Amino acid sequence: MSTVAPGDVAPRPVASDSRTYRRAFADLKTGFGQSELWLLLGWQDIKQRYRRSLLGPLWITVATGVTAIAMGFLYAELFNADITTFLPHVTLGLIFWNFISQSILEGAVVFSSNDGLIKQIPAPLSVHAYRLVWRQLIIFAHNIVIYLVMFAIFPQPISWTVILVIPGVLLLALNAVWVTIVFGILSTRFRDIGQLLTTVVQLVFFLTPIIWTADSIRARTDGGDYRLALIQLNPMYHYLEITRGPLVGESVALYHWGIVIGCTVAGWALALWVLRNFRARVAYWV
Repeated sequence: MSTVAPGDVAPRPVASDSRTYRRAFADLKTGFGQSELWLLLGWQDIKQRYRRSLLGPLWITVATGVTAIAMGFLYAELFNADITTFLPHVTLGLIFWNFISQSILEGAVVFSSNDGLIKQIPAPLSVHAYRLVWRQLIIFAHNIVIYLVMFAIFPQPISWTVILVIPGVLLLALNAVWVTIVFGILSTRFRDIGQLLTTVVQLVFFLTPIIWTADSIRARTDGGDYRLALIQLNPMYHYLEITRGPLVGESVALYHWGIVIGCTVAGWALALWVLRNFRARVAYWV
């Protein structure tokens, strides 16, 4: 048994390296470097989902297109809106909303549904987050074809600002990664979070201008400004504005970008904290 002589200072215990920000950053960096793995897994997810079907991944486009057309014509009739501008609005809203909502809902179960891979393959935890976001980008690429067809039928006044959709989609992808990490890890520990997110996402869908427009609220004289102020509190509204706006020829106010960038920074700070503290426990929780 070791003893400490009088007057000597006892050696300080070595802190564990598993719960440091350095390890959290290393997980993200190493996982991103293993792009061949998560690119292959994400593509295999798409192929497996539509295996032995006649249209294959084109079912993604068909399903979204039918939904967008049906809802577009229905709500254009209910709101007495011009179908030439309302249908592209609804179509793009559904395309981007599907990316956002599925990133949240599938991100909540990304680790629990891949318990076998997590326990058997010594890969960084972030690989599964990148895999999910890559899969959602593939689905988004299928769905954006609907907009191209819609644009051919109902041309929109497009200007050079259409290129702003590129940083907009990149911001969506960045947010999808931190959302997957945060909700994926927390939902692995507390499985009720996934059920709660399903309810919240459905509620937020109706609170976000997807099947209705912010202009219709702005035009109202009976408390239109008050209702518009409430809409501004919904972060999803700003995410849709920076992505949908350039594609329908609308000028996107600078504050929308500021709010989205602020949410991105705050989300990644939370993701790093969660990754630092609970990354090593996920293999036991699954």
